[in-house]
Amino acid sequence: MSTTVIQVRDLPEEVVATLKVRAELRGQSLAAYLRDLLTQEAAMPPVEDVMAGIASRESVSYTIDDLRSFAQDGRR
Repeated sequence: MSTTVIQVRDLPEEVVATLKVRAELRGQSLAAYLRDLLTQEAAMPPVEDVMAGIASRESVSYTIDDLRSFAQDGRR
């Protein structure tokens, strides 16, 4: 796997401080923590794809009695 360098400018100091603390709490360097965050983000499907998948599903029909039954069963 080849890699590249990314530089992010103009981050507020508070943001950097927060990220450093989070990295430290995980026992990671800031670079490793950010690399993991970006890798996780890139692995997620775009929100447009998620919404399109939801929109393509068959709608669910239910009655007020169904809702009452769900509430009695503790379902939300």
